[in-house]
Amino acid sequence: MTGGPSDPGFTDLGFARPDTDREARSGLPEVVYGPGKAPGQVAAVVTTLLAANSGPVLVTRVGPDTAREVLAAVPGGHHDPDARLLVWRPAAPLGFRLAVVSAGTSDGPVAAEAAAVATAVGLTVDAVADVGVAGLHRLLAVRERIESAHAVVCIAGMEGALPSVVAGLVSRPVVAVPTSVGYGAALEGVTALLAMLTSCAAGVTVVNIDSGFGAAMAAHRLAAAVSRGTDR
Repeated sequence: MTGGPSDPGFTDLGFARPDTDREARSGLPEVVYGPGKAPGQVAAVVTTLLAANSGPVLVTRVGPDTAREVLAAVPGGHHDPDARLLVWRPAAPLGFRLAVVSAGTSDGPVAAEAAAVATAVGLTVDAVADVGVAGLHRLLAVRERIESAHAVVCIAGMEGALPSVVAGLVSRPVVAVPTSVGYGAALEGVTALLAMLTSCAAGVTVVNIDSGFGAAMAAHRLAAAVSRGTDR
């Protein structure tokens, strides 16, 4: 880890202090959360992170107008409008396959974020959409496909049952993402969150509501651990 008077491990931009040491500590550069920042601020942080690190630089939750301004200031990046993600310098494939499984088409934006972030950090994504438990035969039809991945990100709103079912059908690690999709008693994702936290399928990992980003990063940590294990 860096540090000391000449290299404190961050850069003071006045409005922000990008963590230039994070890649050395955790394997990936700091990821920028886009909302609440002006395009010029995003561009300044991205420029700092690109100069200080060798890995991918990501900005999440970015709309098209901000993306255009940032890309004009910092060329070489790519904007995925469905995932609302800006990416510079995507990582090379790690050889780790991730199934991104979503219950309904309304969960699509969260699934898109999970898939795009995972791809940007080097995972190979297989997206499996619209296999919610109300039509269980749809899920059973792709069971072997899901099992062929090294890990699964499972995304659902409403009653949030899909991750429990998937974790009961396959042997892979399952990272569950509750979404804010659903009518009144879905409580903007709280019902799905509580259902996933109380899953009867052992070992399901649960991230925050609508956090496709968090699920992808959890999967990357699994991939990095596997990679380190095979290197030793």
